[in-house]
Amino acid sequence: MCCFVLAVYELGKPPGTWCKHCPTRRACAIYDQRPQECREFNCGWLTTAAIGEEWNPRKSRIVLAAELDGQRLVAMVHPDRPDAWRREPFYSQLKAWSRAAVEYKGQIVVKVAGRCFVILPNEDVELGHVGDDEIIVSTYTPTPSGVDIKAMKLPRSDPRAAGMR
Repeated sequence: MCCFVLAVYELGKPPGTWCKHCPTRRACAIYDQRPQECREFNCGWLTTAAIGEEWNPRKSRIVLAAELDGQRLVAMVHPDRPDAWRREPFYSQLKAWSRAAVEYKGQIVVKVAGRCFVILPNEDVELGHVGDDEIIVSTYTPTPSGVDIKAMKLPRSDPRAAGMR
């Protein structure tokens, strides 16, 4: 599934298309010579001992990946099952991760068919398409009843995005 949902810039492969080097849709034909970004990718299902077999991308149709030095967890969903992330046990786990992410101001993001959703403890925010010239930003405002979290996308050139990746 990673050979479908991920973009591979070194190969000019956009997200949501099969990599030309994965003709069987099961194995990479250039594995020993694969690009660096493929070598550096670690599927969350394989690297997170706390999640079970149900997260296997072949079954769940969801690929988990860490971004921003672990500050963001992205669930990339295969477009043939766009609602997979809303099903159980996946949705409850995404919500649990979003509650835990508040402590370190992390983000839980779902990407499906070119659309992005930020999963917050109290709501899911659809941001639509987030381009390479845009950034996903979350704000955390303390209130008497807890932290108020908002999510938005901003142009990278926006002063509010200064210092963010």
